[in-house]
Amino acid sequence: MYNSTVDKKCSVSSAQAIAQGISDDGGLFVPSEIPAYSAADFEALKSLNYQGRAKKILGDFLTDFSKEEIDECVDLAYTAEKFEIENPTQIASRTFCGDKINILELWHGPTSAFKDMALQILPHLLTKSFKKTYDGKEAVILVATSGDTGKAALEGFKDVPGTKMIVFYPENGVSPMQKHQMNVQLGENLNVCAIKGNFDDAQTCVKNIFTNSEIKAKLEENNMIFSSANSINWGRLLPQIVYYISAYCDLMSKGVVKYPEKINIVVPTGNFGNILAAYYAYKMGIPVNKFICASNSNNVLTEFIETGIYNKNRMFFTTNSPSMDILVSSNLERLLYHLSQNDDTKIKGYMQSLKQSGSYEIDAEMKAELQKLFFGGYCDDKATKETIAKMFSEDNYLLDTHTAVAVNVYHQYIEKTNDSSTPVILASTASPYKFSKSVLEAISPDDAKIENEFKMIDRLNEITKVHVPKPLDEIKTMKPRFNNVTEIEKMPEYVLGHLGL
Repeated sequence: MYNSTVDKKCSVSSAQAIAQGISDDGGLFVPSEIPAYSAADFEALKSLNYQGRAKKILGDFLTDFSKEEIDECVDLAYTAEKFEIENPTQIASRTFCGDKINILELWHGPTSAFKDMALQILPHLLTKSFKKTYDGKEAVILVATSGDTGKAALEGFKDVPGTKMIVFYPENGVSPMQKHQMNVQLGENLNVCAIKGNFDDAQTCVKNIFTNSEIKAKLEENNMIFSSANSINWGRLLPQIVYYISAYCDLMSKGVVKYPEKINIVVPTGNFGNILAAYYAYKMGIPVNKFICASNSNNVLTEFIETGIYNKNRMFFTTNSPSMDILVSSNLERLLYHLSQNDDTKIKGYMQSLKQSGSYEIDAEMKAELQKLFFGGYCDDKATKETIAKMFSEDNYLLDTHTAVAVNVYHQYIEKTNDSSTPVILASTASPYKFSKSVLEAISPDDAKIENEFKMIDRLNEITKVHVPKPLDEIKTMKPRFNNVTEIEKMPEYVLGHLGL
């Protein structure tokens, strides 16, 4: 069963949690219990391929799904047609400043970003969940994106029967490639719209639309119901747990670790979903020494980990790692719930304080547990580019901007703690070609004057000889389908208008 973070008396099945996306009270759904894996379980998982591991883990969390349903979801999601490599993820063993790093490449899917790992399976989980809970109703999926979620969600839900999707993104807050990927997207059930604001504006408004009783009533009258493809949806977060457990098993197979040897996990994160998935993997049995939370100049999470105070009242920066340009990290609410020993009253108070004043401070016990598990660091655009250049120069390995932030912060961690001996998994979240302008500026500043995004890709490929992912190459000649823009306050009107309500 799954409970709301702000009212644990609210208890629903996994199918209900996935179909609904967010609790009626505005809280997020969390599992009432977390499966625990033993050394024998990890040995068994080690012998399976990625798909086999996914079936085991998803089956243990989604107990109202049959084995056949789980198998079908996994088999349809992680196919050779969709992923450029046989194993949907791979580990690249590299060095940076003399330190060994196991880079977990999560971007070999159809949109060249880590979001594919969840958003290729979510449509299958969601449609099955709707049949169990809202059979006959049409799912209206609203998405706020800082770049990668939007394209991955659009690709995953393209022409899926019984669904409509509207994606909102900040007009000036995504990379040119991310914008082009979304605006050329095919699929009759899809719509894309830019907003005149930042990601936090989009995310807040989408959450408000979800809980607006008048809008929900209009949908109900027309046999529709809202759902979500953002990581506030448990069906989006759960598949991300799989790749951390799978990565640990791969390190076991390589002889890098032997269970229960501890590892460090480094994640570049803005909305806290990707690193939260690692935390759930730890709760299931992965031995973790430290979660290293890497941020860009929007360093609200770094400050929170250091002080226990979350304060979104600060300058917002548009950076060269736009998927982390976030000041309200939605999934942090789930971590707080677990750190507070499931104290829903406390979490409700923190969330109300965040809404009313823009900040909150956790208690001493929660802060102690947070700092025992997490290390926070950040780097600016200049340091990001320097890291890209240094990594390519030292090891001929090309990083995207977000992964570069993670590498930089991991180096900060080593400098502060001298802990270079603990094996590390570092999440690589996107192909460098999704952010070709910034990567080209780092590798060859003179070439960054090229104005056309695809000519930048060609030049970057010419210089580095790094393979250009097929999905990015294929959209080179596609013309945009969407050029919609709306004011933040008109987003509800836009949704109703698009739905013909």
